[in-house]
Amino acid sequence: MLKEFKEFAMKGNIMDLAIGVVIGGAFQKVVNSLVQDLIMPCISILTGKVDFSNMVLTIGNVSIKYGNFITTIVNFLIIAFSIFLIVRYLNKLNKLKDLGNDLASKIDKKGKLKKHKKKKATEEVVEPSTKICPYCLSEIPYKATKCSHCTSELTNETISQTTTE
Repeated sequence: MLKEFKEFAMKGNIMDLAIGVVIGGAFQKVVNSLVQDLIMPCISILTGKVDFSNMVLTIGNVSIKYGNFITTIVNFLIIAFSIFLIVRYLNKLNKLKDLGNDLASKIDKKGKLKKHKKKKATEEVVEPSTKICPYCLSEIPYKATKCSHCTSELTNETISQTTTE
């Protein structure tokens, strides 16, 4: 059981997740400091020197610290926007990498772009399965030489005359 746990813990995904959690915690401290030490004081200056951390609504013995809630919302928005920018940048890098791979596949051994050969559109001539009798206008098999409905003899000339008209 210990061996299985060790294999589980050492898988790449678990280690990536652990590293992400540690970096996320450190990033949260940086963002908290940014919000509490820089952004919220600037907002306080704009709102008339109001300190959000001291904003409390007291009802009886209960105090509701809505100032801290506002600060936490600003923290969240900054973290979410920062993650959005990082993911957006990584997506652009992946697109560039994919374009680079596509371009690399188009370069020959001498470093020149390979000539693009146009594929010829080869249309297969599909023989129809049925045709129309020019005499009785019934549908009959394509290879038939005699109409099964009116018993008329069918020649290539009579059929070509009906298709051109």
